[in-house]
Amino acid sequence: MKATTKVLILLATLFFLPACSLLPKEVDKTKGWSAQKFYSEASYAMSEGNYETAIGYYESLEARYPFGRYAMQAQLDVAYAYYKNSQHESAIAAADRFIKLHPRNPYVDYAYYLKGIVNFNRNIGFFSRFVPTDTSQRDPGTALDSFNDFAELVRRFPDSEYAEDARTRLAYLRNNLAMHDVHVARYYMKRGAYLAAANRCVNVIEKYQRTPAVKEALITMIEAYDKLGLEQLSADAQRVLALNEAQSNFEVPTPKLEEEPSIGRKLWDYLELDEN
Repeated sequence: MKATTKVLILLATLFFLPACSLLPKEVDKTKGWSAQKFYSEASYAMSEGNYETAIGYYESLEARYPFGRYAMQAQLDVAYAYYKNSQHESAIAAADRFIKLHPRNPYVDYAYYLKGIVNFNRNIGFFSRFVPTDTSQRDPGTALDSFNDFAELVRRFPDSEYAEDARTRLAYLRNNLAMHDVHVARYYMKRGAYLAAANRCVNVIEKYQRTPAVKEALITMIEAYDKLGLEQLSADAQRVLALNEAQSNFEVPTPKLEEEPSIGRKLWDYLELDEN
């Protein structure tokens, strides 16, 4: 490289550096904010539906003020913010973290309930909110997770304000899980796997008694036994079907649910907050 070229490069660099120093630096507007200020701004963002901003404030609050009442509440509120922002895994992780850190907190039942709601709505999906679909035909993974979340809530906190809705959702999920097994049995029938179909129906009858799916399971079971040439088992299943129909045991009410429960953010009374 020629000497003149090197000189030109050096001069250009020297000219550019002062210009860079004049560029405005990004200002952290949260510098010096108190924990209360962080929480207030996060609450306002939540009320405006600006969940991503709220999440940022909640996380900054806990990072700067990890010990205190506002940080504890932010740990729970951020789970709801994640849920509203459709960040399901993060919502569940935040709720699990709150449960682990504060197992005796008077609002820990809310964390269990929120987990159930997140998984419940993941199972419903986007399109079924607008187009009627049979959710029992879907992969039962998140439905099982939701069932377990609600079951844990009811077991640990039977008198919780969320327990009644959790029980309703448990009944709904139980019906769906039972019908899922019926759909699987019918699929086996189409494939000629009659023994597998019959066994799946037995699982429905034994595991999901008092659900509408039991009738469908018995009907499919009878067909499967007929295909297998198991006349005695088919006759036994027919008798069970007829007896239960005569006693109206299949007339099980379908649980009615709110599509979107009004769970909201959990507001705490700071004066009575359990810090343990």
